[in-house]
Amino acid sequence: MARGRSKVPLLIAAVVGVALIVGARLLFSGGGDGGTTAGGGDGGSGNARGDCTELVVAASSEKAGLLTELAEQWNDTGPEVDGQCVYATVVSKASGGAAQALAEPVWDEEVEGPRPDVWSPASSSWAGLTTQWRTENDLPEILPADAASVAQTPLVIAMPRPMAEALGWPDQQIGWSDLAALAKDPAGWGAKGHPEWGAFKLGKTNPNFSTSGLNATIGAYFAATGVSSDLTSAQVDDPATQAFVGALEDSVVHYGDTTLTFLTNMVNAAAEGRGLTYVSAVTVEEKSVLDYNQGNPTGNPATLGQQPEPKIPLVAVYPKEGTLLSDNPWYVLNADWVDATKAAAGAQLLAFLQSDEAQARFQDAGFRSFAGEPGAVLTQENGFLPAGPTSILSPPSPPVLQSVLTSWDEVRKRARVLMVLDVSGSMGEPVAAGQTKLELAADATSRAVDGFADNDDVGLWAFSTNLGPGGQPWIELIGIGPAAQTRSEIQQTVARLQPDGGTALYATTRAAQEQMLASLDTSRINAIVLLSDGRNEYPPDDNLNSLLRQLQGESADTTIRVFTIGYGDGADPEVLQAIAEASAGAYYDATDPATIDQVLVNVISNF
Repeated sequence: MARGRSKVPLLIAAVVGVALIVGARLLFSGGGDGGTTAGGGDGGSGNARGDCTELVVAASSEKAGLLTELAEQWNDTGPEVDGQCVYATVVSKASGGAAQALAEPVWDEEVEGPRPDVWSPASSSWAGLTTQWRTENDLPEILPADAASVAQTPLVIAMPRPMAEALGWPDQQIGWSDLAALAKDPAGWGAKGHPEWGAFKLGKTNPNFSTSGLNATIGAYFAATGVSSDLTSAQVDDPATQAFVGALEDSVVHYGDTTLTFLTNMVNAAAEGRGLTYVSAVTVEEKSVLDYNQGNPTGNPATLGQQPEPKIPLVAVYPKEGTLLSDNPWYVLNADWVDATKAAAGAQLLAFLQSDEAQARFQDAGFRSFAGEPGAVLTQENGFLPAGPTSILSPPSPPVLQSVLTSWDEVRKRARVLMVLDVSGSMGEPVAAGQTKLELAADATSRAVDGFADNDDVGLWAFSTNLGPGGQPWIELIGIGPAAQTRSEIQQTVARLQPDGGTALYATTRAAQEQMLASLDTSRINAIVLLSDGRNEYPPDDNLNSLLRQLQGESADTTIRVFTIGYGDGADPEVLQAIAEASAGAYYDATDPATIDQVLVNVISNF
């Protein structure tokens, strides 16, 4: 989807000049935010926690759980700065979201969460982005020129072990060129002796939102040109390059803001006996392969061991053309709210994180040390090649990166999306600033559709319990068509919606899926975005199990993915999540209606 979709100045443009000003590995972080807090109780120095200075650390989601535990250990040592006790609180914050928030004149805690004193994104590329954005906004530099690393992890192509072995893993090197050839082959996996696996399917996050998606996209352009450094805009724009990358993008099942969506759906598909038909490969960071194989796709140490290991493990394929690194930098912010005590505390915590004991924890979690050394878990038995990538790619220059993102937006897979909005009576409840839930959702929807490219297809339904002809609970407001034609109609229509009636959740979801399936376009990402603030209140259709079976579809090729949004505290998150999982989509939590803008940005990143 075009980067016009986001509330932020297009990442695309911003990503441009900065994305790789720094370091090795431009990625985005794709993941959940939400706050994970480190520590509680006394700070260890005998003082009550409230008497101590708090150091807020915003960390990329894939390492936030581990940093929380390590921060708790540091807190327990009773750290002090010049006699003042200090303690650290870790919050999980997607790298892209943090970069965008730091580029604003004021960090909005109601929207973005606690304002950080220290920032540790997945990649130092985000520092360049932040610096560029702040310069464009005439804001002073907020990041130090240099940053130490707390851990490394390379981008890999994660594949179910049987599929990787069919391509020659671990004895043969596999790369983007092999996957592009397989994606273009009309025989699909039949060309490798496995017609039962169907076509080659790629899971990949959106490079405008996710670090792994951005790194994967850059890696594909490098592979298409055959160079390992000094990629040029002319090479990016070459028709042969775009055809190569386009073949890979055509195999994408959908995009997204986080790799966790793909990993969770892979677990569910394997449990249902469809583990080799959902996706053939997904681009993730190396440590995510270990998390998945341990039955802990979130990577949070607190949940390790709570779920069984997956039926079909993944292996890490290091692209033979080269890959990029996440260097996990540590920035103590040069901000007016970061005083000398906080700055010193940030330096102390960094020293603790780089200690042998803490580095061993990183390695046990599947990271490589800040010096790039693998831990004992990165074995071939566990799905890795301990030597890691044979070649590390240097990010292209900012102008070339701009070319990559612009080119990707041209060749990416197009979307065909039906937006379905709940207009039941409860949507008339007031929320904030004199707006009702429906008015707030309508405004957010109006902004979200700006994110669709003109040649994406999008339409709009509304539902309650008595809207359409003959008393049916849904009504088609705008038929699906090119966004260039439907966008303004949708924006005008949502502004006129009125709340009334109950919530016919199951019947509407069923009907939307049937309509989308009847007009399936296999060249596009076919999906439903369904927002609801209530529970099913429609007795004529109260059979959830029947609905879930229908949503699973007869095959992965005929699945209409449903991306559900639980809006407000009256929604039914368990049912909405079940609907999303059955259709291999994703569930998004907007319990706080004020978050609906950001939630819709995240949802739209799938297309």
